[in-house]
Amino acid sequence: EYYLDDAEYVVVGFGSSGRISLSAVRAARAEGIKVGLLRPVTVNPFPKKVYAKAAKRVKNILVVEMNAGQMLEDVLLATSGQVPVDFFARMGGVFLLPDEVLGEIRRIAKGDFSREGHPRDRWLQRVADVH
Repeated sequence: EYYLDDAEYVVVGFGSSGRISLSAVRAARAEGIKVGLLRPVTVNPFPKKVYAKAAKRVKNILVVEMNAGQMLEDVLLATSGQVPVDFFARMGGVFLLPDEVLGEIRRIAKGDFSREGHPRDRWLQRVADVH
Protein backbone atom coordinates (compact mmCIF):
# COMPACT_ATOMS: atom_id res chain seq x y z
CA GLU A 1 0.00 0.00 0.00
CA TYR A 2 1.38 3.39 -1.02
CA TYR A 3 0.04 6.89 -0.31
CA LEU A 4 -3.39 5.71 0.82
CA ASP A 5 -3.79 7.91 3.91
CA ASP A 6 -5.36 10.84 2.05
CA ALA A 7 -6.04 9.21 -1.32
CA GLU A 8 -9.16 10.21 -3.24
CA TYR A 9 -8.32 7.77 -6.05
CA VAL A 10 -6.63 4.38 -5.95
CA VAL A 11 -4.64 2.63 -8.64
CA VAL A 12 -4.44 -1.17 -8.44
CA GLY A 13 -1.65 -3.10 -10.08
CA PHE A 14 0.34 -6.27 -9.46
CA GLY A 15 3.75 -7.38 -10.69
CA SER A 16 5.30 -5.19 -13.38
CA SER A 17 2.15 -3.12 -13.82
CA GLY A 18 2.27 -2.34 -10.10
CA ARG A 19 5.83 -1.04 -10.31
CA ILE A 20 5.00 1.04 -13.38
CA SER A 21 1.88 2.36 -11.67
CA LEU A 22 3.90 3.41 -8.62
CA SER A 23 5.97 5.72 -10.84
CA ALA A 24 2.76 7.20 -12.25
CA VAL A 25 1.27 7.62 -8.76
CA ARG A 26 4.39 9.47 -7.60
CA ALA A 27 4.21 11.78 -10.63
CA ALA A 28 0.50 12.42 -10.03
CA ARG A 29 1.23 13.20 -6.38
CA ALA A 30 3.83 15.74 -7.53
CA GLU A 31 1.00 17.38 -9.52
CA GLY A 32 -1.20 17.53 -6.42
CA ILE A 33 -3.50 14.61 -7.29
CA LYS A 34 -4.36 12.63 -4.17
CA VAL A 35 -3.88 9.12 -5.49
CA GLY A 36 -2.60 5.96 -3.85
CA LEU A 37 -1.58 2.50 -4.97
CA LEU A 38 -2.71 -0.93 -3.88
CA ARG A 39 -0.18 -3.49 -5.06
CA PRO A 40 -1.05 -6.97 -3.84
CA VAL A 41 1.84 -9.33 -3.20
CA THR A 42 -0.41 -12.32 -3.74
CA VAL A 43 -3.66 -12.44 -5.67
CA ASN A 44 -4.85 -15.86 -4.47
CA PRO A 45 -6.55 -15.69 -2.13
CA PHE A 46 -7.57 -12.21 -3.24
CA PRO A 47 -7.41 -9.62 -0.40
CA LYS A 48 -11.10 -8.66 -0.70
CA LYS A 49 -11.28 -6.78 2.59
CA VAL A 50 -8.53 -4.35 1.56
CA TYR A 51 -10.42 -3.39 -1.61
CA ALA A 52 -13.81 -3.23 0.12
CA LYS A 53 -12.31 -0.84 2.69
CA ALA A 54 -10.75 1.36 -0.01
CA ALA A 55 -14.04 1.45 -1.95
CA LYS A 56 -15.75 3.10 1.01
CA ARG A 57 -13.43 6.10 1.05
CA VAL A 58 -12.28 6.89 -2.50
CA LYS A 59 -13.95 8.37 -5.60
CA ASN A 60 -12.58 5.86 -8.12
CA ILE A 61 -10.43 2.77 -8.44
CA LEU A 62 -8.27 2.35 -11.55
CA VAL A 63 -7.16 -1.22 -12.26
CA VAL A 64 -3.97 -1.38 -14.36
CA GLU A 65 -2.98 -4.70 -15.89
CA MET A 66 -0.85 -6.26 -18.61
CA ASN A 67 -3.59 -8.72 -19.54
CA ALA A 68 -7.29 -8.71 -20.41
CA GLY A 69 -8.41 -7.84 -16.89
CA GLN A 70 -8.26 -10.94 -14.75
CA MET A 71 -7.72 -8.93 -11.55
CA LEU A 72 -10.34 -6.41 -12.69
CA GLU A 73 -13.03 -9.01 -12.07
CA ASP A 74 -11.72 -9.62 -8.53
CA VAL A 75 -11.74 -5.89 -7.79
CA LEU A 76 -15.29 -5.55 -9.11
CA LEU A 77 -16.46 -8.40 -6.89
CA ALA A 78 -14.63 -7.06 -3.82
CA THR A 79 -15.94 -3.51 -4.20
CA SER A 80 -19.56 -4.58 -4.82
CA GLY A 81 -20.44 -1.50 -6.86
CA GLN A 82 -19.59 0.90 -4.00
CA VAL A 83 -17.26 2.93 -6.21
CA PRO A 84 -16.69 3.43 -9.94
CA VAL A 85 -13.95 1.14 -11.24
CA ASP A 86 -11.94 1.94 -14.35
CA PHE A 87 -9.54 -0.23 -16.34
CA PHE A 88 -6.37 0.37 -18.32
CA ALA A 89 -4.30 -2.36 -19.94
CA ARG A 90 -1.79 -3.47 -22.51
CA MET A 91 -1.75 -7.03 -23.81
CA GLY A 92 0.43 -9.23 -25.96
CA GLY A 93 3.62 -8.51 -24.03
CA VAL A 94 3.40 -4.76 -24.62
CA PHE A 95 4.65 -2.91 -21.55
CA LEU A 96 2.74 -0.05 -20.02
CA LEU A 97 4.46 3.31 -19.76
CA PRO A 98 4.24 5.40 -16.58
CA ASP A 99 3.07 8.39 -18.67
CA GLU A 100 0.15 6.34 -20.02
CA VAL A 101 -0.94 5.41 -16.51
CA LEU A 102 -0.45 9.03 -15.41
CA GLY A 103 -2.76 10.10 -18.24
CA GLU A 104 -5.43 7.73 -16.92
CA ILE A 105 -4.98 9.08 -13.39
CA ARG A 106 -5.37 12.63 -14.70
CA ARG A 107 -8.52 11.58 -16.59
CA ILE A 108 -10.23 10.14 -13.54
CA ALA A 109 -9.07 13.03 -11.33
CA LYS A 110 -10.92 15.37 -13.71
CA GLY A 111 -14.07 13.35 -13.06
CA ASP A 112 -14.06 11.57 -16.42
CA PHE A 113 -15.33 8.22 -15.20
CA SER A 114 -18.60 6.35 -15.23
CA ARG A 115 -20.47 3.43 -13.74
CA GLU A 116 -22.18 2.71 -17.08
CA GLY A 117 -21.28 -0.64 -18.60
CA HIS A 118 -18.30 -2.84 -17.84
CA PRO A 119 -14.92 -1.14 -17.21
CA ARG A 120 -13.24 -3.32 -19.87
CA ASP A 121 -15.81 -2.28 -22.47
CA ARG A 122 -15.30 1.41 -21.60
CA TRP A 123 -11.51 0.96 -21.94
CA LEU A 124 -11.92 -0.77 -25.31
CA GLN A 125 -14.12 2.12 -26.48
CA ARG A 126 -11.48 4.68 -25.41
CA VAL A 127 -8.85 2.69 -27.35
CA ALA A 128 -11.11 2.56 -30.44
CA ASP A 129 -11.81 6.30 -30.19
CA VAL A 130 -8.08 7.07 -30.27
CA HIS A 131 -7.50 4.95 -33.39
